[in-house]
Amino acid sequence: MNPLSWSNPPLNVKNINKHSVLDLIRFTPGGISRVEIARQLGLTRAAVTAIVNDLQACGIIREAESLTSHNGRPPIVLEINASRGHVIGVDFGASHLSILVADLGARIVEETEIAIEIQAGPETCLAEADRLLHETLDKANISLEEVLAIGVGVPGPIVTEAGTVVSPPIMPGWDRYPIRDTLYKRWETPLSLGNDAEMGALGEWAAGAGRGEHNLAYIKVGSGIGAGLLLDGQIYRGVTGSAGEIGHLTIDENGPLCTCGNHGCLEAVASGHAIARQAQEAVSKGQRTQLSAIQPVETISARDVAAAARRGDLLSQQILNKAGSHIGIAIAGLVNLFNPGMVIIGGGVAQTGDILLEPMRQAVQRRSLPAATRVVRITTAMLGRRSSSLGAIVQASTIALHQCADRKEVKKPKEIRSESLMKKA
Repeated sequence: MNPLSWSNPPLNVKNINKHSVLDLIRFTPGGISRVEIARQLGLTRAAVTAIVNDLQACGIIREAESLTSHNGRPPIVLEINASRGHVIGVDFGASHLSILVADLGARIVEETEIAIEIQAGPETCLAEADRLLHETLDKANISLEEVLAIGVGVPGPIVTEAGTVVSPPIMPGWDRYPIRDTLYKRWETPLSLGNDAEMGALGEWAAGAGRGEHNLAYIKVGSGIGAGLLLDGQIYRGVTGSAGEIGHLTIDENGPLCTCGNHGCLEAVASGHAIARQAQEAVSKGQRTQLSAIQPVETISARDVAAAARRGDLLSQQILNKAGSHIGIAIAGLVNLFNPGMVIIGGGVAQTGDILLEPMRQAVQRRSLPAATRVVRITTAMLGRRSSSLGAIVQASTIALHQCADRKEVKKPKEIRSESLMKKA
């Protein structure tokens, strides 16, 4: 069983088995039978029956008829009780904020996205998230009190224990700001804070291109560039939470200045901002391109470059080809180091398609060891722009389902803090 999303259950065999059964039911498309649970986990039928009865008493799983039977009466399978409650996924990007409301089966019931500037700072951005969350819940006719948990992704290195980011290159003013505690005070709902690329890896693993893959890398190419690493079925964060900062690998030591203070980082030569900057410089120098029609020059974006490239603009194609090659060089190093089975390219810039993806593949083929390139698949994110927000939904569902399995109910942070104070007294 893949214990990707456990919520640190009490360490006894019975409870560990219960959480294993819950995740197996949760991540098996179409549901799973009691017999198959016993077979996959090596448990007796009696043990499975006791665990299933416990989970049914919590109201988080239910019986359903299998949709895959071809002959006779459909077998009974177990699935998550999607109607048990709702969860929210919040995805902060460098230039966008999206909020999804979903049931416990990860079915989206409401969705909102707006443009923001993460550089505006935490007070402004978190206040906007609060406003948008309430607006989205109002549209869904759901109260905040009905929400069981919230997952939040931000584009910076996370210190999980503190609920903060540390020295985030594209988030000035956010360093060590108490993001999680601030949102707790606003929403009083169990909340998880993670890196947006890690959320993307989780989303694609659970519901997208990476389903069933135990070793994958999700590369988010947007205004910045980051990676989420899933190794042996676990999100790998490193000692301080900064694992996956692929955007700050040095590609050209004499290259342009990066937001982190170094020169020639991948993010400085191949991110959405870098692509836009290169196009603006080319137009300013009078190079022949369709982009010259966009005025003022400073408004040319990576999206404009991608659109022009699809229309056959040579300069735009050259810029994207070079960016793809640079990203491919970084991915080749990652492939040699971690030997993943899949690399998924997501983020806004990745929607450019093969114009960006093909030079990536070629660079990986040229620069990775044959033993690694024989097995690795490089593909675009199946969930598109939703990868990170759906990963946040998965993380929120983890909190809700596993807390319920442990306590028979999901407790709000205020209740948990009150219990802690009573014990100290």
